[in-house]
Amino acid sequence: MSISSSLTDNLDQLIERLGNSPDIIIRKFTLMTAQIQVAAIYVEGLIENTMVEKYVGHMMSFDSFDDSDPEITSAQDIFTFMKEKARNINEEKIIKDWDVLFEALFSGNTILLIDGIGEAIRGNTSGGEVRSVTEATTQVAIRGSKESFTESLGTNLSLVRRKIKSPNLWIETMKIGDVTQTNVSIMYIHGIVNDKALLALKKKLQAIDVDAILESGYIEQLIEDNVYSPFPTLYNTERPDSVAGNLLEGRIAIFVDGTPFVLIAPTSFFMFFHAVEDYYQRFDIASLIRLLRFMCLIISLFGPAVFVAALNFHQEMIPTSLLINLASQREGVPFPAFVEALMMEVTFEIIREAGIRMPSPIGQTVSIIGGLVLGQAAVQAGIISPAMVIVVSLTGISSFATPAFNMALSIRILRFFIMFIAAFMGLYGISILLFILIAHMCSLRSLGFPFMTPLGPFIAENQGDSLIRVPLKFMRKRPRMISQKNITRMATDKGNRGDSDES
Repeated sequence: MSISSSLTDNLDQLIERLGNSPDIIIRKFTLMTAQIQVAAIYVEGLIENTMVEKYVGHMMSFDSFDDSDPEITSAQDIFTFMKEKARNINEEKIIKDWDVLFEALFSGNTILLIDGIGEAIRGNTSGGEVRSVTEATTQVAIRGSKESFTESLGTNLSLVRRKIKSPNLWIETMKIGDVTQTNVSIMYIHGIVNDKALLALKKKLQAIDVDAILESGYIEQLIEDNVYSPFPTLYNTERPDSVAGNLLEGRIAIFVDGTPFVLIAPTSFFMFFHAVEDYYQRFDIASLIRLLRFMCLIISLFGPAVFVAALNFHQEMIPTSLLINLASQREGVPFPAFVEALMMEVTFEIIREAGIRMPSPIGQTVSIIGGLVLGQAAVQAGIISPAMVIVVSLTGISSFATPAFNMALSIRILRFFIMFIAAFMGLYGISILLFILIAHMCSLRSLGFPFMTPLGPFIAENQGDSLIRVPLKFMRKRPRMISQKNITRMATDKGNRGDSDES
C-alpha cells in the first residue's frame, strides 16, 4: 500500500498497524516559515539516540529558510531540500510503500514524513544495546584469537573482514522469514569458492518459506541434505578465525542476524574433529592431539558396548585374572551388564544436562559432586560394579574431547544404539553396525559434496590435513573436492600462485 500525502492519515495508519506500541516514538515538528508539519518516527531500543538527534537536527536545520526566500514555500520544496541534505550525508533513501517503511523502521532507521508529500525519507540511525565482542565460550583455544562473534550481523561481518583484507571477499544478504524478516548473509571468497556449492546454497536459501528464522539452527535444519541422519552436515562456529580459515579453503559462511553462531558449508566429517588451534601449533603437537581426539571418538562410541559384549559373549578375550576380578565385582550386582551400563549412561546424561541448564557456579558443583556421590553410593549399594563406573566415566570424558558440540551430541545418541546391539549380538553386532555407519557416512552429502572426503573418495594430496596435520609448508593445495578453481594456496615461488584446476 502506498504512503498517503496526508501526514494525519499516515500517522493514523501507523498507529493502527502497530497497535499504538509505546516503543514507537513519533516526534512532530512545525516549520514556522512554511507552516508545514513534519514527523520523525523511530523505534526506541533499535536506534542510537545520539545519531537520531544528530540526524533529525541536521534535517531540520533550514539555515536558508527565511521570509525573504521565495523558493522554499511549499511541502515539495521542503521535501526536495531535505532530500538534498540526506544525499550530502549518504542517507538518501526515498520510501513510497508501507511494507518498505516498516522494514526500514524495524531495522533501526528514522523515518521522516512531510505533510502534503506521499513519500518518506529514511535515515540510518541503527544502534541500541548490543553485546560486546568477548572470548569464545564453546570453542576455547589456548593459543590464538580470543574474540568471538556476537548477535550483531554487522559486527560479525566486520570481524571476518579484519582478518581477510581482500576485495574478493564477497557478501550477499537476503531476508528470510515472512514475519521475522531476518537478515541472512553468505560470505565467500570470489575466485576460490566452488561455484557449484555457491549455486546450490543460494537455491536452498531462496527456497526457504517459513514465518521465522530466530537462530542459525533454523537455517541448518532447513538446508541440510539428509534430515534423518544422526550426523550433522553443516559446521557451526563462534570463532572469526575459524570462519576465515574455512573461507580460504573455498567454503561458504552463513551469517544469521541475532545469533553468534556462523554456519560453514560444505563440510566433511573430519572438520568436526579439527580445532582452529591445530594450525597455530607445531605439526607434531597438532597431529598427536588430533589422533587423541579420534581415539576419544572410538572410546565414546564403542567403550560401554565393547565392555558389555565382552562380559556377555566373549569372556575368552578377557585375561583370566581380570575376568576373575570382574566376576567378583559383579557377584552382588542384580542387573545384567547391559542394564547396568544403560543405568549409568542415563544417569551420566542427566547429570550433564542438569549441569548445563543450571547457573554456571551451581551447575559445575552439581556435575562434580553429583557424579561422585551417585557413583560411590551406587557401588556401595551393590547396584553398579566399580568397573562399569570406570568404563562409563571414561566414555563420558572422552566425548568432551570432540571440538564440535553438535557432533558430540550425535555420538552420544549413537552410543545407546551400539550398546543395545552389543547386548544381543556381541562384537558381531557391533561390526555389522560399524559397517552400516561407515556406508551411511559415505552416502552423506553436504551441499552435494561427499561428507567423508578426503577418505571417501580418497584424495592422496589432501591426507595431510585429515587424521593428522603435516607441516604448513607442505600444505600447498586447498582441498581439491571443495575448491576446484584456485587450489594453490602456497607455492615455492610467487609466480606459481593462483593456479587453476578445473579437473
